[in-house]
Amino acid sequence: QVQLVESGGGLVQAGGSLTVSCAASGRFDSIVSMGWYRQAPGMQRDLVAIFTSGGSTDYADSVKGRFTISRDHATNTVHLQMNRLIPADTAVYYCHAYIYFGRRWDEYWGQGTQVTVSS
Repeated sequence: QVQLVESGGGLVQAGGSLTVSCAASGRFDSIVSMGWYRQAPGMQRDLVAIFTSGGSTDYADSVKGRFTISRDHATNTVHLQMNRLIPADTAVYYCHAYIYFGRRWDEYWGQGTQVTVSS
């Protein structure tokens, strides 16, 4: 069974940095895409940063220049380095992946990790 296991997150002051990581575990053929979404209270879940199926990266406009997504193919892990954090970045951050099993692909979400930025 595939799981997305998240780590990192927490409380940081505005202007600070945090890194959240997500590792895909289980048996599968390949990862089609993998990245991060976030959801603030009362808001919809929005894309933050992702490695697309073509291998390129895509960022929300609000985080461009501040956040960097990276990946480790050997461990099926993605990291999101978040710099110059602002209170508007406060949200639950969810790891997301489309995973390929040979004849089908399935969508997976992590359990979410809280990021709180204090002013």
